Amino acid sequence: MVLLNSFLKTGIVMDKRYFDHDPGKWHPESPQRLKSIYEYLEGSEIKDLFKKITPRFALKEEITLVHAPEYVELIASTSGREATLDPDTVTSPRSYDTACLAVGGGLILLEAISQGHIQNGFALVRPPGHHAEKRKAMGFCLFNNIAIAATYALKNHLAKKVLIVDWDVHHGNGTQHAFYNVADVLYFSIHQYPHYPMTGRIEEIGEGEGKGFTVNVPLSAGYGDKDYVYIFKNLLCPIAKKYRPQLILVSAGFDPYIDDPLGGMYVSVAGFAAMTQILRKLAEELCDHHLILFLEGGYHLEGLKKSVEAIIKVLLGEDIKLPDLSDYRPSQEITAILDQHYLHWQI
Repeated sequence: MVLLNSFLKTGIVMDKRYFDHDPGKWHPESPQRLKSIYEYLEGSEIKDLFKKITPRFALKEEITLVHAPEYVELIASTSGREATLDPDTVTSPRSYDTACLAVGGGLILLEAISQGHIQNGFALVRPPGHHAEKRKAMGFCLFNNIAIAATYALKNHLAKKVLIVDWDVHHGNGTQHAFYNVADVLYFSIHQYPHYPMTGRIEEIGEGEGKGFTVNVPLSAGYGDKDYVYIFKNLLCPIAKKYRPQLILVSAGFDPYIDDPLGGMYVSVAGFAAMTQILRKLAEELCDHHLILFLEGGYHLEGLKKSVEAIIKVLLGEDIKLPDLSDYRPSQEITAILDQHYLHWQI
């Protein structure tokens, strides 16, 4: 039996209406992704230990905190029909409603945190969001769920500064661009590069008031648990402690999983749990436990469902043993990346 810290309140957004977005039988971002997660959690020993939260539909004025009104109207116009928005991104008749519900899944968790009902949570929603730009759908994404949540939190005074951590194997171009010129959101991404969407170079650090508040860790293929944990402990943590956010949001993509068909990384179920534990402890120290994860990519169903369960256990308070880094030696690539960011952040 899992021993969990009972004082931690964890909310999980789950809703079968997320299955209504169906980009096609052969599309990687299929309803089966969430179906497999939901079914697995229903049979898990933790199924009664978290709060299941029903999402609400986001309002247009909430979606336009990040997206242009004409773009929202474009997506709304696809209701009732199939449409191809880019080579990877298509809609089905109910995709617009589902995308509004995906945005609302993140917002309902923010509202639950602000009201003291939960302390952390996981929005198990689809379609994913971090590739969606202000005026463009791409990379399976319609609306940028996490960027809208961060902006909503700032506008409604739920936080003065937000840290967004993105460990999806693909760089979150839409999220980066949403906050590239501001300092009240720090965007930290560790991703495979070169890889879709070909953004996220180390030189991309923000502009104007936002200069320095975009932190990219672009890695060649082949890295695994120890590498990710090393980077989290030796780069993300010192930056976060210097930045001191009041809220931590995570683009939790599971395509860095060792067997994922769309990535080339070697992260295990335990690796995702380890990253979450590091973030949970940061949230405990810096922002009153306030930590929300958003489902992004991840296309190996076995790895996806087991990783989500492991993460929820950590959110509930389970402590795991982190990888032993006593004999770990970072690659020259990682050393060079960290040195450059150390210089900028003076850490």
